[in-house]
Amino acid sequence: MASKAWIVQVSSEQGDLTLDELCRACAVSADWVGERVHAGLLAPRAGPGGAAGAWRFDAAALLRVRVMRRIERDFDAVPELAALVADLQEEIRRLRLRLGPDR
Repeated sequence: MASKAWIVQVSSEQGDLTLDELCRACAVSADWVGERVHAGLLAPRAGPGGAAGAWRFDAAALLRVRVMRRIERDFDAVPELAALVADLQEEIRRLRLRLGPDR
């Protein structure tokens, strides 16, 4: 079966992704996202208490979902571990930015 590639560009001018757009961009189901939102591992902008149809996701959430999905798939990791890895990768990125271009 041929795989489809989705190219998604998210910027502040374009706004956020809907749940459906996020799912297509990351090749995950709405249930997959919903489980992680309700577990507190992923935070939509409209808030986890709102209806799933109202959820919006920014570019950071898009990257987080891609990392979590890859970690879960490649290492058969539980969602909590995948979220921890995503958190640590983001923290490393922030620390490297603070160090500047010389590092």
